[in-house]
Amino acid sequence: MRYHQAMPSFDVCNAARLRRDPRYDGRFFTAVRTTGIYCRPVCPAKQPLTRNVVYYPTAAAAEAAGFRPCLRCRPETAPFCPAWNGTRSTVARAVKLINEGALDEDSVVSLALRLGISSRHLARLFERHVGATPQQLAKTLRVQRAKRLLDASDHTMTEIAFQAGFGSLRRFNAAFAELYGRSPSSLRNTQKKPGLRSSP
Repeated sequence: MRYHQAMPSFDVCNAARLRRDPRYDGRFFTAVRTTGIYCRPVCPAKQPLTRNVVYYPTAAAAEAAGFRPCLRCRPETAPFCPAWNGTRSTVARAVKLINEGALDEDSVVSLALRLGISSRHLARLFERHVGATPQQLAKTLRVQRAKRLLDASDHTMTEIAFQAGFGSLRRFNAAFAELYGRSPSSLRNTQKKPGLRSSP
């Protein structure tokens, strides 16, 4: 695997994971091949074997590779990943705009125009610094916003869907089915029953 240049090496990540070192929380995410789940380095679940793990610089990169978030350590609550800033202010600006909903209704081409670059160049920067496309990052952020609302509010599913930036309830449900393999309402019920939480 080609590692993100702002991300620690495999050995450093592995040592931090085994120590559950909070200093690395948000700096990388651990994906477990045998379970298809990705976690924060501070996850309290039983440690997977080193041969079964791979590390990613962002949650979006782990999800782009097909992994789903752990319901125990809740990667959506990890600190803002410094790798997203990269070494270019353009990437940091793009991430800020996406976090504010720039891709909830507009296109990547529109976002690139706002940044004064081509959409192709923006894609290259994201591949280099984020490890995922702008669309994947936007999707991850929408799901993370929705997950926080599910955990912390009593809003209806429709209210949460639109507050999180989904254009429709159908897209909201589809995103959760794709990422978690279950409906948003069942995830809310799971959070109320700790014994049912998933772990890697």
